[in-house]
Amino acid sequence: MSEKEILGQVFDLDKMLDYQEGSVVSRTIMNKNVGTVTLFSFDKDEGLSEHTAPFDALVYILDGEAEIIIGNQTHIVKKGQMIIMPANEPHALKALKQFKMMLVMIKASIIVKK
Repeated sequence: MSEKEILGQVFDLDKMLDYQEGSVVSRTIMNKNVGTVTLFSFDKDEGLSEHTAPFDALVYILDGEAEIIIGNQTHIVKKGQMIIMPANEPHALKALKQFKMMLVMIKASIIVKK
């Protein structure tokens, strides 16, 4: 399904991509100037090596369990939980067991008013 085909449709995120043995699979479901929404599936022990991104990124775990390292801090994130990885902060991900996640990358500054 393309982005155009899913507009206005109801679907299960965790069923939009499958696990593949020894692999990381990704599928972009929205790609806009202000941000992207991408689904990932990771086989056990697969991951993304340390890197940085120029924008804040929200990770929501759809299935399984992941180790997410931000800077020098390790987080264990499980199904139903989320974490925000700050812009320009080194981070890495590793599948402690198979896991699926939704990555929402925000390409604009957010101003929080108190």
